[in-house]
Amino acid sequence: MTVETDGGDPTVTAATAAPDAATDAEEALIEEGEIAGDYLEQLLDVLDFDGDIDLDVEGDRAVVSIDGGKDLSKLVGRRGEVLDALQELTRLAVQQATGVRSRLMLDVAGWRAKRRSELSALGTEAAKRVLETGEREALSPMTPFERKIVHDAVAALDGVVSESEGVEPNRRVVVLPA
Repeated sequence: MTVETDGGDPTVTAATAAPDAATDAEEALIEEGEIAGDYLEQLLDVLDFDGDIDLDVEGDRAVVSIDGGKDLSKLVGRRGEVLDALQELTRLAVQQATGVRSRLMLDVAGWRAKRRSELSALGTEAAKRVLETGEREALSPMTPFERKIVHDAVAALDGVVSESEGVEPNRRVVVLPA
């Protein structure tokens, strides 16, 4: 948008002079991913692990994936516990470099993607059972990441709702008739 001054010369308004916020946000996420990638590359070298690091932006968060190496399951651990810890360390490394808290998501050997699919199916199946029986169903304890996926799957169906109950580490999703 331009505005003409008294002399007829176009002047740039504040709206066009301001940087594009969406572009800035995406660039910040790309920077987060690059910082995380460098951190993880150094960590893999120290641990003597091989793996390819892939950087991406999905929605409002940077996503970093480590794939292709053997024995990457050791970086996932039992039920993703090592992966969760590694993700938190990576987020802290990004925060130290940028001064901003990161919401970066880390996946190793496709574990989170596979787990997301399993949990979505679990939530859908539980919701269908609740629709059939009219009885509430409590699922086994889950991490916040896992519960969010189940809540989203349940929310996609009419006639049922979900809520979390309990205290960490035993917090669980309960599916109820609407």
